[in-house]
Amino acid sequence: MADSDRTNPDLPLSRRQLLSGLAGGLAATALAPLGQAGAAPLPGDSSPAVAAPGAPFRFEEATVRDLGRRMEEGSETARSIAAAYLDRIERLDASGPKVNSVIEVNPEALAIADALDLERKEKGARGPLHGVPVLIKDNIDTADRMKTTAGSLALESSRPSRDAFLVERLRAAGAVILGKTNLSEWANFRSTRSTSGWSGRGGQTRNPYALDRSPSGSSSGTGAAIAASFAAVGVGTETDGSIVSPASVQGLVGIKPTVGLVSRAGVVPIAASQDTAGPMCRTVEDAAILLTALVGADPRDPATAEVKGGEDYARGLDPKGLVGARIGVVRIQGFGRNPAVDAIFDGAVAAIRRLGASVLDPVELAWDKEIDDAEYEVLLYEFKDGLEKYLGQRGGPMRTLADLIAWNDAHSDREMPWFGQEIFHAAAAKGPLSDEAYKKARQTCMDGARTKGVEATLAKDRLDAIVTPTNGFAWLIDWVNADAYSSGSSSIAAVAGTPSITVPAGFAFGLPVGISFSGAAWSEAKLIRLAYAFEQGTKARRPPTFRASADLSSDRMPAPSSSPIKKT
Repeated sequence: MADSDRTNPDLPLSRRQLLSGLAGGLAATALAPLGQAGAAPLPGDSSPAVAAPGAPFRFEEATVRDLGRRMEEGSETARSIAAAYLDRIERLDASGPKVNSVIEVNPEALAIADALDLERKEKGARGPLHGVPVLIKDNIDTADRMKTTAGSLALESSRPSRDAFLVERLRAAGAVILGKTNLSEWANFRSTRSTSGWSGRGGQTRNPYALDRSPSGSSSGTGAAIAASFAAVGVGTETDGSIVSPASVQGLVGIKPTVGLVSRAGVVPIAASQDTAGPMCRTVEDAAILLTALVGADPRDPATAEVKGGEDYARGLDPKGLVGARIGVVRIQGFGRNPAVDAIFDGAVAAIRRLGASVLDPVELAWDKEIDDAEYEVLLYEFKDGLEKYLGQRGGPMRTLADLIAWNDAHSDREMPWFGQEIFHAAAAKGPLSDEAYKKARQTCMDGARTKGVEATLAKDRLDAIVTPTNGFAWLIDWVNADAYSSGSSSIAAVAGTPSITVPAGFAFGLPVGISFSGAAWSEAKLIRLAYAFEQGTKARRPPTFRASADLSSDRMPAPSSSPIKKT
């Protein structure tokens, strides 16, 4: 990829930015802002302009602990809680503002809740998630009456015969799986010109902070649904940015775990070297509780062989968790473009220092732009290999990538009205993982991103974590020009396979921005403690108000930041 195809040649690109760049540059023009009085319908959308949320929702912003306490006290039951969330989904997701984040509700949800209520009465709760509603992304297998399609109509005719391992873990923890969430179709790995949050099966998900803006992706629906309190907690998946980016632009905590901490068995794959599932929640504590339930060794996923399990990530959370920590600030060149994002990030760094950490600002992070091209090559090879293995185990008429390409061509009116399948074609042309081109690209990624990248930086400066802006503000939904990504830092941890956690850091124009704490492999407990202390010390999150568009009256663009901008 030539430098002319990138807005910032030294910036570590997210997977979605990289793919957009390969299509000929990041989209720079978006639809004009829609009127403040109400959002006009999106193309092909018959939804009303906007509707007020109505009466206060008794579980808005409720935490896992809140819900558990109410069930223990007897003021609520798992059934009453699930029913209330299902009603909210109907009023605000399927109609009203029509966020369109839930692709399917679980027809067995209330029956499952009833059974869990009886079990609580007779035996007590299994743990903190007992009776708690959870939404999961529609690329995670469930062997029940719901479908698993990755947003594609091509997979509607077949159903998995077994739950994904992480679903087995959720059921064992007593969670009520309330439904599946919409996503960027095929986790944003079908077209170089895709629009985040759109799928052939689910349509377009909207950002509940500004309905004309993108929810980002590919865990678009999970992010929008949890931000809007359509469930207590949610599960997304990430290859590069697909948890942390939608979490950041929708005011959530998102954890991208070390690859192998959470089993990928039963999750529609992109790349075995980078794929993971993880929590998307409104609080760090909820994300820690959910991660505890998801983690476990699984014979179906060899990457989990090192996982011992049994760690309670919510244990020992301390609002003073930043005291004495050493935090390195990575100032990525692309974040000099938006003064509002820079101001929020500068404020976050000041808060980290105020909360007791030693801050090194800036620190060097080695990043060879060759890594970006190598990552895309790895993803293409591993996608073809992993997807065809998944389809073969699942059964049904779709068995190969070629089958999917042919199906999309035959149903292009429904599957490809706005963008094509260029990535599918590029992946289909790749050979086996024994190809030298694949092995070289994979080694480039590991050497550059992990050995010489994030872990080398942590060791050199004796850091507990590095902190970066997660990305910029949500951009306008645009089916003509595709996504207009702002800068992102997800590749730092994604390519290395190391963990990161994004936390709300601030708002401007009614739109949230997050910061990411990234660390060495298997350092989730440390990162969660740091993120919790930041969250408790800043209280930056605000719930969404389902505005038609950004609030241009409440904030003004701050003066340009005087902080040093370091190319990395």
